[in-house]
Amino acid sequence: MVRPGANLLGAALVLAALLAGCADVPLEGAPSPSSTPTKPTPTRSPTHGPGPTNSLSTPPPVTPTPPPGPHLAAAAPVTRSFPGRLPSGKPPLFVVVSFDGAGDLALWARWRAVAKRVNARMTFFLSGPYLYPGDHRADYKPPYHRPGASDIGWGDASNVLARTTVLRQAIAEGHEIGTHANGHFCGTTGIGRWTTAQWTAELSAFDQMVRTGPTLAAGKAVAPPFDPATVKGMRTPCLEGNRPAYRQAMVQRGMLYDASAPGYIAWPKKVNGLWNFPLQSVTLAGTTKPTLTMDYNLWFSQTGARVAPVAQAPALKAQVLATYRQALAKSRANGNPPLFLGNHFNSWNNSVYSDALTTFVEETCTQPDVRCVSNMELVSWLAKYGEPSGRNRPT
Repeated sequence: MVRPGANLLGAALVLAALLAGCADVPLEGAPSPSSTPTKPTPTRSPTHGPGPTNSLSTPPPVTPTPPPGPHLAAAAPVTRSFPGRLPSGKPPLFVVVSFDGAGDLALWARWRAVAKRVNARMTFFLSGPYLYPGDHRADYKPPYHRPGASDIGWGDASNVLARTTVLRQAIAEGHEIGTHANGHFCGTTGIGRWTTAQWTAELSAFDQMVRTGPTLAAGKAVAPPFDPATVKGMRTPCLEGNRPAYRQAMVQRGMLYDASAPGYIAWPKKVNGLWNFPLQSVTLAGTTKPTLTMDYNLWFSQTGARVAPVAQAPALKAQVLATYRQALAKSRANGNPPLFLGNHFNSWNNSVYSDALTTFVEETCTQPDVRCVSNMELVSWLAKYGEPSGRNRPT
């Protein structure tokens, strides 16, 4: 049974997700975001009507095949196993940290180092253009937009190859790569009206960017950083999209979970054939404001997504950290359902959200009942043990 007021809260969650859309930081060389970002305005060509699908042209094959060795694509990360019950009789309290975009190289280094310090595994939802050189952008043909359109820019030869290396290293460390789709089109002219066929083509375009982007950037055969078939989850741009439509495309592709929808701190269920791993409704510490466990939404709740004076950063960070701690305590009080925390590769609002998340991860992931895992590690645990009995009601 859903507790009283859940319908109103659900409506508020949807509104919050729409108002506080999560824009990715543009790639190096792309226009910088303003100091008061809003939901990105899609780039739309008036000379192109709606297309039936989006696509990515397949470039001519490049030979020779790279020899065995460090240039081979990385294997899927090793999935750790966890007990069904702790000595307390409760299941482990899984904390799942994930990032959208996954482009900035310095932040890749930061989060890999944080994870290593506390034996955490994280999920990185990669945007396809981060691995595709901009001089080939016209290969991408999204619906309702001109060929090559992207609201987050494109890569260039040097950063595509650098990301290829970093992705291999991160996967070897046990981190998971998901997809954040490609052009990041949000709002009324964005992904909300895409059909299953268009989503199928969007996912195929992502796969092709992963497979061929490094080769195009290098001008010679370079194996992709990972096999796109190992990508089993997605977070949609701005948390938008017709969920039955894109989830059908995901199921047909063999994917296992969706991390896009707003939700509650509760044990996950399958919806439309996929595990639903939500960004969760929490209360901003010290207020009665509902928000989601995503950095942009926290920023929107705190300052309307405006940059506050730097002198306010310590207090804002403390509020975010207290919000995370409250959410963890709420999980513990209700049978340890997973806690899902979303972030971007950013330094928004004087790095308040990245700094608060760093502190929370470092103080939480070593606690005896906590396991900081990737989404796919949680999928594997759920597949083995199932949802703990009687613990799926929203809290």
